[in-house]
Amino acid sequence: MGQGGEPRRAQAYDGELGAAVARAQDGDEAAFAVAYRIVQPGLLGYLRGLVGDDAEDVASDAWLEIARDLGRFKGDGAGFRGWTATIARHRALDHLRRQRVRPRPSALEQDVLELPGPHTTHDQAFEALSTERALQLVRELPRDQAEAVLLRVVVGLDGPAAARVLGKRPGAVRTAAYRGLKRLGRRLGAGDATTGGVTDDGPRTLGESK
Repeated sequence: MGQGGEPRRAQAYDGELGAAVARAQDGDEAAFAVAYRIVQPGLLGYLRGLVGDDAEDVASDAWLEIARDLGRFKGDGAGFRGWTATIARHRALDHLRRQRVRPRPSALEQDVLELPGPHTTHDQAFEALSTERALQLVRELPRDQAEAVLLRVVVGLDGPAAARVLGKRPGAVRTAAYRGLKRLGRRLGAGDATTGGVTDDGPRTLGESK
């Protein structure tokens, strides 16, 4: 994810995604399955960062709403990713309110942690992390930075789309994502990956300080 640029991998799928969504809105069930296949990995990774092991259940609820309201959606492939992320986030927040718990982290799948180019130094450092190590570091970020990184990197949204999901200004989200990646890069540059700076004293909330 370059500064100010949409990840290339997500961008490459947006044409296919937009066409699939248009066909699905006309009643093509196979096309809806294509849209699900493209969107689900990033969406599930984002939800895992918010609700941990309950991500599958929350994703199922989100997709029920997505399918129900599909006819109301207007936009292209990139817009559909932002729309689905907004729905998923609302369902996650509803889930957390019901459970009266803070967001619980769990492992993201390795493939959704791969950062597409164009790469910055911090992007390359983050891409070199193992899955579990990446989440340990992301969990140490302030909440706004952690969620901005997840939306930009895992879901693949650009700055304005991520801002709409979070209800913030695009500049604020870009800054949060940049600062989050910069902080991760500093941790790695300081040799944190080999010195064990993150302890194993139990799981912590995303963005929660020790």
